[in-house]
Amino acid sequence: MVKKIKNVVFEWVKIILTALVIAFIITQFIRPTLVRGESMYPTLEENDYLIVNKICYKIKDLKKGDIIVFKTNLLQEDGTNKDLVKRVIATEGDHLIIKDYKVYVNDKLIDEPYIHGQYTSGDIDIIIPESKIFVMGDNREKSLDSRYAEVGLVEENDVMGKVTLRLYPLERIGMVD
Repeated sequence: MVKKIKNVVFEWVKIILTALVIAFIITQFIRPTLVRGESMYPTLEENDYLIVNKICYKIKDLKKGDIIVFKTNLLQEDGTNKDLVKRVIATEGDHLIIKDYKVYVNDKLIDEPYIHGQYTSGDIDIIIPESKIFVMGDNREKSLDSRYAEVGLVEENDVMGKVTLRLYPLERIGMVD
């Protein structure tokens, strides 16, 4: 009887330890996040529940068009730092111009079928410095992004990962582009 109890306890300990190891490994590779605000509409909406791939940029470089989550110095109501979800528009070495409500990267007008509205406000002419990126929300008129001093250019080291999957709402579950 004592041997049977020991076997059952041992099996439970193995199951719990295995679950803890798996949970630890998963949290090293992915991060859930919840969308707050309208800055990425129509691509993402308020209360979309997202999975962020934390390791993809350890393997490959950021690229224009990626939707990322990054750390900022902006504060939330509870006093903690706010993470933002935005789209990468330009990367290190790119020449970015926003003029006449249009966005040009390296002298080419970029096609942005994902934006809400027809134009991008701002008057910017900048070459993106080393280890920095320029990000904007898809809902340009309601996005606090790199066009504004509060956010500015984003350090590549502050990027937490690439948004890859929407889990909620269930009718919109799937990969995010």
